[in-house]
Amino acid sequence: MCISRRQRGLTLIELIVFILIVSVALVGVMTVLNVTARSSADPMVRKQMLTVAEAILEEVQLQPFTFCAPEDANVAIANNATTGAGGCATTVQGLGAGGAARIANTDNVGDYASVTLNPVNSVDGTYSLADYTAAITVTPENLGPAASQISSSACASATDCTTLNVLRIAVTVSHIGADNITVEGYRTRHSPNALP
Repeated sequence: MCISRRQRGLTLIELIVFILIVSVALVGVMTVLNVTARSSADPMVRKQMLTVAEAILEEVQLQPFTFCAPEDANVAIANNATTGAGGCATTVQGLGAGGAARIANTDNVGDYASVTLNPVNSVDGTYSLADYTAAITVTPENLGPAASQISSSACASATDCTTLNVLRIAVTVSHIGADNITVEGYRTRHSPNALP
């Protein structure tokens, strides 16, 4: 009696072909992972961008938002954001860029409108982040649900800002070779006669 036995296992050629296919696939996967890791944002840079954006947002939110410009003679006693009786002596607080030299030119929230910091410096000017830029926008925006909304719109004129009640502040920080991060916050005219 002759019993036929089937062979089990792989031939040498089948094994070599299998190793070759797996090697090619592994090289392809490793190449994709390498490119992805190299082009992904550095977590330290992203964290630094977020920290810078939050610090600038807080700086802007802490500025006075009064009826009158802080240098106006009636800033502490004005009853409205107009010039004349019961209002400001000469200058209402509106939206006007204070300029990139924020230390010398910004003394209220409105002065930060359309300011770009390139490079980003510390408030006192002693530190600089050369590879970072920050763009600040300050725009009037309504706040709250429709039934109890605080309305806000641009000043009617240079002497009448009674409709400017809420500001949306957006700070966008960019780093060379990375994406950008935007943080937003609001500032209301809750204490129209308070100065720091």
